[in-house]
Amino acid sequence: MRGRGRLKSMMDGDIGTDVRVSAADVLAAQARLRRYLPPTPLHHAERFGCWLKLENLQRTGSYKVRGALNALLAARERGDTRTVIAASAGNHAQGLAWAAYRLGVTAITVMPRSAPQTKIAGVAHWGATVRLHGDTYDEAKAFAAELATQNDYRVLSAFDDPDVIAGQGTVGLELAALMPDVVLVPIGGGGLASGVALALKSQGVRVIGAQVEGVDSMRRAVAGDLAPREPAATLADGVRVKQPGELTRRLCGQLLDDIVVVREAELRETLVRLALEEHVIAEGAGALALAAGRRVAGKRKCAVVSGGNLDASVLAQLLSDVRPRAPRRPRRRQRDAAPMLEPAIATLMPAARTSRAGSTRIDAERTTFEMETA
Repeated sequence: MRGRGRLKSMMDGDIGTDVRVSAADVLAAQARLRRYLPPTPLHHAERFGCWLKLENLQRTGSYKVRGALNALLAARERGDTRTVIAASAGNHAQGLAWAAYRLGVTAITVMPRSAPQTKIAGVAHWGATVRLHGDTYDEAKAFAAELATQNDYRVLSAFDDPDVIAGQGTVGLELAALMPDVVLVPIGGGGLASGVALALKSQGVRVIGAQVEGVDSMRRAVAGDLAPREPAATLADGVRVKQPGELTRRLCGQLLDDIVVVREAELRETLVRLALEEHVIAEGAGALALAAGRRVAGKRKCAVVSGGNLDASVLAQLLSDVRPRAPRRPRRRQRDAAPMLEPAIATLMPAARTSRAGSTRIDAERTTFEMETA
């Protein structure tokens, strides 16, 4: 993919004739969000050989709150006080609801009827109006646009908005201290991948997107196939998008190093292993980047666990149905053990030669070798 050829122009913010977003916008977003959102922790998943950025521990359980809060704060700076409406499969709606509650902004969320009950309840908890419409994100999106036109609401895209992209990019800024060589990011509409790439590409970090087989609209779009297709059913409902954003498509096409597509079975196994081996609860989209990481080489890999809003019933069913393969045993490095063994061998060998009738033992307290005569 075209990763580095247009990096300079992207850093200057020139992505099109009417919309601009740059690494400077990500830095501005970090300054806005610092007061409200502390950095999420990093965890080294040794059995996976990968670092994890735990956005499942974020406010509302997903990185989406970063983009929503940054968009509301930026709008307040511009003097835009309109009611905000957004379509979402769940996490963007929860992020918007929390941000609107904190800032005293009126918010309406349109969610598909298939959205997990955990996410619907999370939106209602923060006082936002919830409208259930359609069976897919795209149907909810069309209904939200219709309501916005009728009532002069501000539509806040879940991914195709400069302020949202800049807010999601703060994930990448927090990763900079880890000094990774590869960062893996799940892709639905592309907001997180675009923001993280803007934040890290200038540091020479490879940024790789992850999608599910049959739910790979971004991979097809950056390859030139813009025809919308109905995405397959998947555990990763948070990335089930028929068509990515126009702005995010340009950013991902120019900045991402690759997009890896994983099978649904790989995704399910990774989610169960995360829960059992690393004690990390992730939703389907949250485990996607780590699932793709098994196909990507890197000395210091990091996968973004984008969310943890998983229904308990779904997790219980997965734990019952999925039997993950046992992880490989780690190899003991001989070169690490050799320097410790050499002094003991050197001490033991002369003593062994001088005693034919004796046996050798080690005095643990004095750490010396003594001979016992028969």
